[in-house]
Amino acid sequence: MNDWCRSKGGGKLRRMYRLVSKGLATKIGSIVITVSRHGADLFMSKYRKMFALPDGIVSITSARAAKLLIVIAVFAAGEWSSGSLAIAQSPDEAAIRPNLSGRFPYPQRIPAPSLAGGAGWVNVAQPIELEDLRGRFVLLDFWTYCCINCMHVLPELKQLERAFPNELVILGIHSAKFTGEEEEQNIREAAERYEIEHPILNDAGLTIWRRYGVQSWPTLVLIDPAGDVVWAAGGERKFAELKAVIERGLPFYRAQGLLKPAPRPVLITDNLQNRSPLRFPGKVLADEASGRLFIADSNHHRIVVAKLDGSLDFVIGSGIAGRTDGPFDECRFQHPQGIALVGEKLYIADTENHLLRKADFATRHVTTIAGTGQRGDGWPGSFKKQGRLPKSTAIASPWALWPHRGHLYIAMAGSHQIWRMTLDEKRIDPYAGNGQENIVDGPLLPRRPYEPGFASFAQPSGLTSDGKWLYVADSEGSVIRAVPFDPRGHVETLVGPTATLFDFGDLDGAGSDVRLQHPLGVAFTDGKLYVADTYNNKIKIIDVAEQSCRTIAGSGRPGKDDGDNGLQATLNEPGGLSAAGGRLFVADTNNHLIRVVDLTAPYVVSTLKIEGLARPALP
Repeated sequence: MNDWCRSKGGGKLRRMYRLVSKGLATKIGSIVITVSRHGADLFMSKYRKMFALPDGIVSITSARAAKLLIVIAVFAAGEWSSGSLAIAQSPDEAAIRPNLSGRFPYPQRIPAPSLAGGAGWVNVAQPIELEDLRGRFVLLDFWTYCCINCMHVLPELKQLERAFPNELVILGIHSAKFTGEEEEQNIREAAERYEIEHPILNDAGLTIWRRYGVQSWPTLVLIDPAGDVVWAAGGERKFAELKAVIERGLPFYRAQGLLKPAPRPVLITDNLQNRSPLRFPGKVLADEASGRLFIADSNHHRIVVAKLDGSLDFVIGSGIAGRTDGPFDECRFQHPQGIALVGEKLYIADTENHLLRKADFATRHVTTIAGTGQRGDGWPGSFKKQGRLPKSTAIASPWALWPHRGHLYIAMAGSHQIWRMTLDEKRIDPYAGNGQENIVDGPLLPRRPYEPGFASFAQPSGLTSDGKWLYVADSEGSVIRAVPFDPRGHVETLVGPTATLFDFGDLDGAGSDVRLQHPLGVAFTDGKLYVADTYNNKIKIIDVAEQSCRTIAGSGRPGKDDGDNGLQATLNEPGGLSAAGGRLFVADTNNHLIRVVDLTAPYVVSTLKIEGLARPALP
């Protein structure tokens, strides 16, 4: 092992060897390799000997996948100098080829496996073969549309496409986590919602995922103009890093005559959705006291203010994506989500800008009150109990807001935590969650980042309260959590399983027997907790005392049918809920509608038309 671990990544690989030899799990960069001593014979004996590893590396389903996993691990461990890995190869196998000449710009390369076996393509009219893209770089983005880390990568990829319009083709390989994500129409709607400008292959059966040896979302794999995999990495990657990787190879491939720039594949889009007055509304807030309804019109980058009967009052935001403060008709947001009302001030989670904004109804101006515009990691700088200044603290994809006793609680989806900001805007802090993505109950906050033994969340996306507890739709764990307002208390899981991110479904019941699928919204009223069970296309009700859960609206089939019986109505990935006047207002995200559910049986479902609302008139 030590004979060939001479690179600056060698220390990490030696650590891998020590842990592997003990039958444990290790992490190289952001790639996790799980090790077991029981019954694993899938890793090729040739590569096991090469790495001097004992039997037992699992989760590798083919020889090609084994080789690719090695490549991914090597790249994640660090940059390797020419010839720093003395990897043996047989004459009949040009699999992993080290850079021995010093001229080739990447230390490893392996022929790229095919993309055959997908369930269909999105954004293009015809299937795409890798052979058709020879002469250009191809970046494969293995993603799933529920994943906040995958969402964080998409803006970086968009910059990359603009930097290399003819030298690079990005292909999204959508490898679903949830069953609801396997449907092509749902992927198509996600592509519209995220404004993705490249082809997407629906890898519903994880065929390409396994062929490439991918282990986590997101994973990026770079294929060179000759058709070889030359770079791969897991986790969130920035534009500058990706740009540098591609620029490293451009002179070489130009000199070899292998680079043949050409336009990217022609995209097709559904322009009918662009004409809807609302576009993928993410959250909604009904205020019974003022008779107003606030809608996060997320893909129109604005907040719509209406009466509870649907008559339009006014709009906050120009409809142009951006981060500009100013008058209501000039300010700009970027896919806003959560909203909270305190007096005549509306707080807005400006999600993709990684900011908190405030709309003052007295002055009719919007100002930025927290965040730097750069994505944070949950533990900026040194972790200090005394707090940080909101406008100089980077935050990560705030998704939902809830005010309580002088504080604004924030579902910080991007860092898997609950944060808290004082309403005087003088300090902001993590409030609960150690930053690990998991479903773990326990004390609120550790003294050190990621410290085990404390509560963990998994992309919290919805907030509500009964005044005693803060209830959280913890979407990636498909559970509903309860967070105490007493910082000495412990986080509890109300319904759904703990210690897993992969046990989901559609099952009414009680406690840990309940199964949800990526819930994004919660609302509490009259002693009951309502849940937007998003990927099941349903609305459910929880009796908090009994921890029981049952469906009240939605047949489970995607659609937009109203109904005199809630169970006969249809919804399409509802994302936000708010209750007022005996009714539940629903942001029916993929239907571009606001729906209303009567909160007495049989839970009649209707559609609320926002009278006078039109889509933004863009330049």
